[in-house]
Amino acid sequence: MTTTGTKTFKNFIGGEWVDAVSGDTFESRSPATGEPIGLFPKSGAEDVDRAVRAAQAAYEDWRLEPAPKRGEILMRFARVLEREKEALTDLMTREMGKVKAEAGGDVQEAIDMTYYMAGEGRRMWGQTTPSELRDKFNMSVRVPVGVVGAITPWNFPIAIPSWKLAPALVCGNTVVLKPAEDTPLLAERFVELLEESGLPAGVVNIVHGYGETAGDALVRHPGVPIITFTGSRETGVAVTKAAADNLKHVHLELGGKNAIIVLEDADVDLAVEGILWSAFGTSGQRCTAASRVIAHEKIYDALQSKLVAAAERLRLGPGWDDETDVGPVINKAAIEKSHAYTKIGSDEGARLLTGGEIATEGDLGNGFFYRPTIFGDVDAQMRIAQEEIFGPTTALIKVRDFDEAIRVSNGIKYGLSSSIYTRDVNKAFRAMRDLVAGITYVNAGTTGAEVHLPFGGTKDTGNGHREAGQAALDVFTEWKSIYVDYSGKLQRAQIDNAAG
Repeated sequence: MTTTGTKTFKNFIGGEWVDAVSGDTFESRSPATGEPIGLFPKSGAEDVDRAVRAAQAAYEDWRLEPAPKRGEILMRFARVLEREKEALTDLMTREMGKVKAEAGGDVQEAIDMTYYMAGEGRRMWGQTTPSELRDKFNMSVRVPVGVVGAITPWNFPIAIPSWKLAPALVCGNTVVLKPAEDTPLLAERFVELLEESGLPAGVVNIVHGYGETAGDALVRHPGVPIITFTGSRETGVAVTKAAADNLKHVHLELGGKNAIIVLEDADVDLAVEGILWSAFGTSGQRCTAASRVIAHEKIYDALQSKLVAAAERLRLGPGWDDETDVGPVINKAAIEKSHAYTKIGSDEGARLLTGGEIATEGDLGNGFFYRPTIFGDVDAQMRIAQEEIFGPTTALIKVRDFDEAIRVSNGIKYGLSSSIYTRDVNKAFRAMRDLVAGITYVNAGTTGAEVHLPFGGTKDTGNGHREAGQAALDVFTEWKSIYVDYSGKLQRAQIDNAAG
């Protein structure tokens, strides 16, 4: 599969590679160099409808395939991903911009998730309970729902499709995938490898295009009972409204404004390592990125000095270069947003400690590179401390004590990931209890989830569902309660049979 040039790719619908009905296309380009990756179908409502119909037709047989057999296909897919890991890693450095180590980690996460969900095919537990009546058996089971509309982002272009598709498939659903328009080739390869692994035609379909056309048509389609979406809060609200008329199941994984708390007894050097990785890994383009650092006043100056020095040693460059620490942001809009927040922070009175510049020297000028940016003397209510930037920017906030640190950490509308560095076990446990977030790390940064635990957040980070772990099965199944009466007579539950 070529990763450069102007090769034209297609949608995958019902086991066939097809153009968009309109014949229109859009181009994917490397954020590091501006070089073309390929042309992709600019799909519309007709293309989405065709994909949904194919998924509906495939569902009738796929739901009857025993769950262990569905899991075996996922097991084969995980092995194929392992085989293709190096090639996918290289493609990701070019199409998305991640550095090699992070791109490889993205693919490895998909491998891990697929293996994990393959195992769920043999243990998709329900419950059995004793009946209140004689000669009666009670149980509950999970059943698939139908066609899943999966709308995935560009920042984890292999991992996040696996988070959504692997549990959806093992539960017996079929899928229409609308990937991000910034990373269409990675999604294309994901689906090609699924097909190679033996997935029947129509079980997974891919429709390329833009959110306001293809994405909106998928969300509104009456034949799609489940929508799973990862993206911004604003788009998540729009998805919820568009899906409401059909009472769809909607799973949202939205924004974050995550904080790392560093207390006075912390290992400051360890904290600096964690902050550097959490704030500037993936160029800050993670929903779990640490865009706030809440530091106790006693170690604030030392932490600030060490963090700035470490950030200034980070090397910008293309992700495929082994010497690169920080790759590009995804596109022109992203770099403009990061730079706009630099101005906002300065205008608010925060002190720019390092960065805050678009990198244009040499070959960097061909891509979208932004220098790792740190603000000091940040008030917790400033916009740079409240709003998601989704770029390589973090804000240092000074606090007097533990209780203030917890209040500041919780004082935002999001609640995804949280972190505390401390040697005090009592404060660590209080933080585990009191931080309002779906994830809490102790003596580690805000990013690095494992696939067997639930992933997701509170407040405006989502709508209460979780990805990964067994919790993901709740998104893609309905509960069915089953009662078997073998008494040979009418028995009426909740009737006062003892009356009289």
